[in-house]
Amino acid sequence: MENDIIVIAHNLRSCNNVGSILRTAEGLGVKTVYLTGYTPYPSEKNDIRLPYIREKLDKKIIKTSLGAERLVKWQHDENIFNVINHLKKNNYEILALEQNENSIELQDFKAKNKVAFILGREVEGIENDVLEIVDQIISIPMLGKKESFNVAQAMAMMTFKLRYYN
Repeated sequence: MENDIIVIAHNLRSCNNVGSILRTAEGLGVKTVYLTGYTPYPSEKNDIRLPYIREKLDKKIIKTSLGAERLVKWQHDENIFNVINHLKKNNYEILALEQNENSIELQDFKAKNKVAFILGREVEGIENDVLEIVDQIISIPMLGKKESFNVAQAMAMMTFKLRYYN
């Protein structure tokens, strides 16, 4: 059975990363992308942001999404805990993609059929209060000297694994 995959991009700063995540999500069949916290998001119906801010963010996101923001389902919700609670009520396994002493390496992880995974801040990672309520923490092993992958690249690796090698 094909996995039902949801991505939660939480407190990302980069519009380019958001655009890349939306484009990858569309290409790999992600059901929904939630853009939570202060993560920038494309224009939406009844958008309350000032027009010049909305247009500036749109331009940057669209530069890398190449129109995927119109093809993939996405939602903005500042409160990640509302999103997590909603998904848990709908029987999603909630994962955090994060380097942590309690993490399971991606290649060793076997997901359930309904999965939502959280991507965190580009430098600091996912906040501890969020990590405390997830079902599992997953990490991608690093072979080089850098400590982490770019958040959009990590999202692509995780989604590809869930989609084709679970």
